[in-house]
Amino acid sequence: MPLYAVKVTVGQERNVAMMLADRAEVEGLPIAAILAPAELRGYIIVEAAMPHMVDELIRGMRHVRGRVPGVVNPAEVDHYLETKPAIEGLREGAIVEVVAGPFKGMQARIIRIDEAKEEVTIELLEASFTLPITVHADYVREVREG
Repeated sequence: MPLYAVKVTVGQERNVAMMLADRAEVEGLPIAAILAPAELRGYIIVEAAMPHMVDELIRGMRHVRGRVPGVVNPAEVDHYLETKPAIEGLREGAIVEVVAGPFKGMQARIIRIDEAKEEVTIELLEASFTLPITVHADYVREVREG
């Protein structure tokens, strides 16, 4: 399916993508995908069979400036779709939130990182005593640098 670029207000890319996804679902529009990469400022990418479907989707939507004429070459979008290892970007001493598992919602500090296994050892900040716990890197999200 072809990809179409939609110009939006800078800083509103994620909000617009969420609103467009909701509208597509509610109105039953045949939109295959909506991509709002953080590195691509002022634009989102919409995958649809025909350009008039994208026009229908964005009609009257806040922060949308219009559809860019033509189609986007899929090769230009491929580098936004690369999967990065979960361990990338995590540092020892960083404060993280546990986003899955039995400790979901708790804050912790990273004390050790095992890149080979993609695991991190954390200490829960809200626990009454310090107990190191090893979890997969997918289970934590960095809140701030430690």
